[in-house]
Amino acid sequence: MLPSMSRTYDYFVIGAGSGGVRSARIAAGLGARVGICEDNRMGGTCVNVGCVPKKLLVYASAFAGDFEDAAGFGWTVGERSFSWPDLIAAKDAEITRLNGIYRRILRTAGVTVHDGRGVLVDAHTVRVGDELITADHILVATGGRPWVPDIPGAEHGITSDEVFSLPEQPRRVVVIGSGYIGVEFAGIFHGMGSETTMIYRAGLPLRGFDEDVRACLAEEMDKRGITMLRDTHLSCMERRADGAIDVVLEDQEVVTADLVLFATGRVPNSAGMGLEDVGVELGPRGGIEVDGSYATSVPGIWAVGDVIDKVQLTPVALAEGMGLARRLFGGVRSRVPYEIIPTAVFSQPNVGTVGLSEADARARGAVRIYKSHFRPMKHTLSGRHERTFMKIVVDDASDVVLGVHMVGPDAGEIIQGFGVALTCGATKAQFDATIGIHPTAAEEFVTMRTPEPEG
Repeated sequence: MLPSMSRTYDYFVIGAGSGGVRSARIAAGLGARVGICEDNRMGGTCVNVGCVPKKLLVYASAFAGDFEDAAGFGWTVGERSFSWPDLIAAKDAEITRLNGIYRRILRTAGVTVHDGRGVLVDAHTVRVGDELITADHILVATGGRPWVPDIPGAEHGITSDEVFSLPEQPRRVVVIGSGYIGVEFAGIFHGMGSETTMIYRAGLPLRGFDEDVRACLAEEMDKRGITMLRDTHLSCMERRADGAIDVVLEDQEVVTADLVLFATGRVPNSAGMGLEDVGVELGPRGGIEVDGSYATSVPGIWAVGDVIDKVQLTPVALAEGMGLARRLFGGVRSRVPYEIIPTAVFSQPNVGTVGLSEADARARGAVRIYKSHFRPMKHTLSGRHERTFMKIVVDDASDVVLGVHMVGPDAGEIIQGFGVALTCGATKAQFDATIGIHPTAAEEFVTMRTPEPEG
């Protein structure tokens, strides 16, 4: 059956993830005729196999520590047990609810939803199933997918796409990689009682973050009992007769696990949708090349979010998609402040950061560094030896705060407010003039007065 020409839009979006949905809604609100297609569940990576289910699992895994801490405050916690299937069922119900909300939001906004995979035919035409859809502007917002290294036996491991659907909790887990996904799932499985080992090639986790933050998180994860094999390379993986997996390291040491999770990064989800056929230029990792306005090499085709391989964060995709729609249909030009992006890692303890690391700031000029390392008030009674770390990076000449970093409970919640401050160009003097909220950990950011000595 030949495709039928049945729809024409001002704006057609391929991919109903965070960036695509936001862009479609904004464009429709500005009066554009908008369609969107999706060949999976609504909401993209974040809602289905990313931020949302991940944080629900983080909450679940933290209760083990809370039960232990309660004794220091006079509570007697009785017999307890954990059911992985019950948690996954509750998580699935919430994700299904969110899928429905996304679909309703689009329809309420006047966006027509097409269920199916979008494939580019030319600069203004997309094929979805047996339909040919034309549009003045086409947005590609197809996100990313997990990347697995090419090692013998890699097929025995899983990725973050599959980990949320495991039928039962593994007793022994090996996490390969130490980025966001690696440190978060190491904390999740360890908190739920699995024997957890992280294997990674670097000396510290979270490559790209401030070095002090990386060192502090590694120390705290060590304290919690997560085995961390640093500076370690894999040789192969082998399935044993009993179903377990042997992870063989380059020095021939073997780590045996019931589950191996590859947390080795993500790449743009750009294959199999006709991009090369219509002349859209791709980067070496498959990311769609765009200019500062998110235009691709083909006029009329645009791209935002993880598929452009710039900053793989949901709020960034939202900002990019919203900015593009406003530019195309509202005549409003804006830019995403990539140099000031607050972000959190839901490791245990959390990491929160905004602005420049110390190393990046020093590459620009002279800086002052302020640090604080302390035991949270809660743990004076809980007995836990966890410590919180805070750091401020200041431009020495202008006194402008360039970076704020934290490792500790609720770091993401705390850093969000400092994201506003840095966006407004706050100085260290303004931090110092701010009255703290006592007693909180956050007040430490406005009471640090003595810079670290140089060297």
